[in-house]
Amino acid sequence: MRTNNFKYVFATISAAAIFSVSLNSSAESVENYPSKPMNYIIPFSAGGESDLAARFQQASFEKVAGVPAIIQYMAGAGGAAAWSQLNRMPGDGYTVMGINIPHTILQPLQKDVGYQTDDLTPVNYDHYTPDAIFVLADSQFETLNDLIDYAKKNPAMVTFSGSGSYSSNNIAQVRLDELAGVTTTYIPYNGTGPAITAVLGNQVVAGFNYASSGSNYGDKLRMLAIAAEERLPAYPEVPTFRELGIELVGGAYRGVAVPSSTPEKIKQKVSDIFSEISTDPEHKNKMEANGFVITNITYDKMDEFITARKKEYTAVAEKLGIVTQQ
Repeated sequence: MRTNNFKYVFATISAAAIFSVSLNSSAESVENYPSKPMNYIIPFSAGGESDLAARFQQASFEKVAGVPAIIQYMAGAGGAAAWSQLNRMPGDGYTVMGINIPHTILQPLQKDVGYQTDDLTPVNYDHYTPDAIFVLADSQFETLNDLIDYAKKNPAMVTFSGSGSYSSNNIAQVRLDELAGVTTTYIPYNGTGPAITAVLGNQVVAGFNYASSGSNYGDKLRMLAIAAEERLPAYPEVPTFRELGIELVGGAYRGVAVPSSTPEKIKQKVSDIFSEISTDPEHKNKMEANGFVITNITYDKMDEFITARKKEYTAVAEKLGIVTQQ
């Protein structure tokens, strides 16, 4: 595993400021779009996977779109603070917002968060970060089978840290229990960083985090398996769950959404911009080197993609303890 040091220039901006910038944007033809910087809102705090992926996109944005992207932050309520306000922002094409699955499907099922899944208008899902199991580098568990054998002999004694309740990490732990015939205990933390810190501090037996975390901790951690369809270029030595006989593939999907009032042609144009960024070799190399998997799901394929994800995650909601209201 490699250690990557990233330096960010963080800028936090209030909702009011975002609205003010957007309100000054005037309508224009698709042919001239975009003609000025675009506001790219991240609905989480700086420093996580959503921010890192957006920074990689930002580096290629002006080359593709002809204008820069200005990254802004509107953190709160696991993303819901921003998503619940998106449709109140002007649909002029100059406001795009990061969007995540399973967050935007499971949050509204759990409680009133100010939006419903179908209220949101994603135009491109460009990547996902596969779930992965981490243990300390000197852990007694050298393989996934070691961990599963221990879990079978010691029900509920294997504790997994993960990035919050009802997250992709939580779903992966529930699925592992079902597929491997074990009972483990999931402990939610407030984000990827604290969840990995719990593993490093020996507060838990293992971590169910995102594969991208492997790029930041060098030889301190050992990755036992990755929930991807095939081995990742960043970690060629780490097997997939599927290779080990467990049909576990999944992670957090990330993309961008626009206000619902955005004209259809502009929605398509935004999708095209992010699609082209996804295929940019420089961007693709950076993403893959850090454990991200490019998906490039475009606007014309969005209904089919969201319908399939809703079916998938609604089915697992009950196992997560969510009593659906829909």
